[in-house]
Amino acid sequence: MDGDGPLPEPGAGSARLRFAGLKGFMDGALGARTAHFFEPYHDDPDTRGGFREQMFPEGAMAARLRRADALGLQVALHAVGDRAVATVLDLAGEVAAARGPRDRRWRIEHAQHLRPEDFARMARLGLIASVQPVSVLDDGCWAGARVGPRRLAGAFAFRSFLDAGVPMAFGSDWPSYPLDPILGIHAAVTRRTSDGQWPDGWIPDQKIALEAAIRAYTLGGACAEFAEADKGSVTPGKLADLVVLDRNLFELPFAEIREARVAATICGGTVVFQA
Repeated sequence: MDGDGPLPEPGAGSARLRFAGLKGFMDGALGARTAHFFEPYHDDPDTRGGFREQMFPEGAMAARLRRADALGLQVALHAVGDRAVATVLDLAGEVAAARGPRDRRWRIEHAQHLRPEDFARMARLGLIASVQPVSVLDDGCWAGARVGPRRLAGAFAFRSFLDAGVPMAFGSDWPSYPLDPILGIHAAVTRRTSDGQWPDGWIPDQKIALEAAIRAYTLGGACAEFAEADKGSVTPGKLADLVVLDRNLFELPFAEIREARVAATICGGTVVFQA
């Protein structure tokens, strides 16, 4: 989200690849301690992370967001730390107050750490949590050391998003994490980490139901791109985009979900993969 040159019209492109919006960066990553928090890192009291260069000079990001909104563009902002997420909410609220209400469907990419009060605020503003449950497999092994036990209540908080009424769209953040959505569904419902230290799940009260995880990977993603009338569910009149699995996930113990494999992939009614 840099520069001031001309932009394509929203929706330009094809049914399979189109220009829909802009992405910006608020902060960095938890692993590198560059995610921006209100309080210092638990394992490094000398840093709270920080904002990325797109936030400078002061007011630059706000100006970009106002311009994007005036052009009717959807916005997705990378924000990991609780201060970065809270700042996205501040900016979104300012744009909505200045330009009036509309169905913007702005997204926060990752939204990994939130203060308790910001779940309801995110719901009121209509922002979407674009989150990656598969990250729990790795980050859950060490994130507690970064943020400390108190802040874990708002970490990778899928259940809290649902309870607050925040729409979720699940994804993978590939290539940083595995692309496989089956692995992501497994992570969302079990929250078991790859090192095996949390057999009952890391922060287990943030587990979600299997149906909710599948919905976030399907209709949630479609809604996040204003495409719910065309895809996201197996419904008459929509595109026949679906996969066939080699077993019924609803009949499996949750621990075995990750063993499921794709038997066939159908795109627009055409079989494009068959095992």
